[in-house]
Amino acid sequence: MAVLTLHRAGPALSIQDLGRPGHVAEGLSSGGAADRLALFEAAALLDLPAVVPAIEMASLGGRFSVDAPMRVALTGAPMKATLDGAAVPWPSSLLLQPGQMLDIGGATAGVYGYLTPAGGIAEAEWLGSRAAHLVIGVGRLLATGDKLTLGDDPDPGAAGRTLDADPRFSGGTLRLMPGPQTGLFSDRTLDRIQSTQFTRSGQANRQGIRLDHEGAPFPADAAKGLASDFILTGDVQMIGDGTPFVLMAECQTIGGYPRIGTVIPEDVAKIAQAPLGAPLRLSLIPLEAADALWTTDADRLRALRRRVRPLIRDPRDIPDLLGYQLIGGVTRGDELDRKDNR
Repeated sequence: MAVLTLHRAGPALSIQDLGRPGHVAEGLSSGGAADRLALFEAAALLDLPAVVPAIEMASLGGRFSVDAPMRVALTGAPMKATLDGAAVPWPSSLLLQPGQMLDIGGATAGVYGYLTPAGGIAEAEWLGSRAAHLVIGVGRLLATGDKLTLGDDPDPGAAGRTLDADPRFSGGTLRLMPGPQTGLFSDRTLDRIQSTQFTRSGQANRQGIRLDHEGAPFPADAAKGLASDFILTGDVQMIGDGTPFVLMAECQTIGGYPRIGTVIPEDVAKIAQAPLGAPLRLSLIPLEAADALWTTDADRLRALRRRVRPLIRDPRDIPDLLGYQLIGGVTRGDELDRKDNR
């Protein structure tokens, strides 16, 4: 077992995995990483058979070290990162040696970055997950001085790798599948919602994100007397003033506001990673189209593995370059001309 030490922690670091699905009926939302795709990218970069717990970093990272060789993956929102002062590419996997310092600064795009140790984080589980669910008081924010127990790296000698991350760090179009309350909105309102330019509000956290806009609100004309109902991550509620509010990983499980639809799983990372003021649009798609876009976790990981490639670093950014085996063989250059080789 290895230990990861946080020498400096940003203000919103927590342990996250894929959360605790299946407990909505008991009043518990799934929680887990705001950007689940980033955890699958990490598993692909580290050549792991499944997702392992990671450190989620909201907008700002920290300083980290380990006491045993450990590969780590850097995924999600690109952040400024250095290893012993040398720039580290993002996204990538790299080997962190004892005594080295990995510094992760602010996000240059998006919101949530992830540091995933290849051995996973071996902290205590609750309901089969190590994810902090801050709204209900499970787990906590990480702090400077914390020491996290890690599992063993299955292949610490593996070379660094990278991939091209899906573009999801500057807003864009959120595809919505219809739900049982979509029909409460008039055709005119549905058309206007889809033609409106929204921006990501400052009123946003792991529970939900408000979408601001100019102009009239979006009423649900037939929603009077609507009973509270189960709600899920990705649901788009029209709150009391007629403004869309997208529910996120730590949302409540019961709500009475009308829902225009649900952001499809493939686009939840896009809204989670949208920075303050990012432009966003809503686009309703048929349920059949949403079903066709759905993919299993296993298929998602297989697809990402096919996109991984070796990481080629600039020699000028490798401070211990002379410690590498740079030449695999030596030749005089005249062997073919020598008599004893004819």
